[in-house]
Amino acid sequence: MTCECNQNKKWELLEPTLEAYAGVAGSLIAILQKAQELYGWLPIELIAHIARRTGIKPAKVMGVVTFYAQFRTKPVGKHLILLCQGTACHVNGSGGIEEAIRERLAVEEGEITPDGLFTYNNVACLGCCSLSPVMMIGEKTYGNLTKESVLRILKDIAEQEEAL
Repeated sequence: MTCECNQNKKWELLEPTLEAYAGVAGSLIAILQKAQELYGWLPIELIAHIARRTGIKPAKVMGVVTFYAQFRTKPVGKHLILLCQGTACHVNGSGGIEEAIRERLAVEEGEITPDGLFTYNNVACLGCCSLSPVMMIGEKTYGNLTKESVLRILKDIAEQEEAL
């Protein structure tokens, strides 16, 4: 049996958020968003900690985490690429865009590149149909993509990281 106090220390960055939302109905999504912002993803131990601290059943917390596409239960690269596969994007060539991403990064969907920089995931819709095909990297949206433009975007990001 492990000491719960040591586990709680591991998640101390989240404590101000948990305290701020203590007893506030409907705050679970905000807590989960902050937790993911702080830790990059939501490991099962963190989900259990949030359940303990909020008094929400672990199954309910996990249900929210798995229902919303914004939450991740696996680590991702520094730059998360969300590639739209909605109807407009599909019709306008998102399959070719995915192929270019896969070849450039040499990973499959959901995997982290060996340098830790990128992960790409397909999503059902980004709500930017007029820009199709479209992807998001972090908070930035890239539209009217071609294989060439995607390769240039990925190269530019990688070069910016090398310069840091």
